[in-house]
Amino acid sequence: MFKEQYHPAVKKDLRKIDAGVREKIKNEWIPKLLSEPQEGKELTGPLTGIHSYHFKVGKMHYRIAYVIEKDDFILNILMIAKRESFYKILRKRIR
Repeated sequence: MFKEQYHPAVKKDLRKIDAGVREKIKNEWIPKLLSEPQEGKELTGPLTGIHSYHFKVGKMHYRIAYVIEKDDFILNILMIAKRESFYKILRKRIR
């Protein structure tokens, strides 16, 4: 099982998400990723090395972007947000 680490901006990301969805992220999707980090899709191009896990609540699509550190069993969570402009914001965040 992996341990999670969070980019400092993830707290701000979560404040923008509905409280019910935040609870699902905390209680369902983060634990799932910690036990199965390969579940997300590996990104390409300038975001190579980053994984993106996709999920949907109601009609809204969300993403969790993270980096797997296999040697240290750490999952670095970079961003959690709605799909809208997700990858554009992620590119700015990792510069």
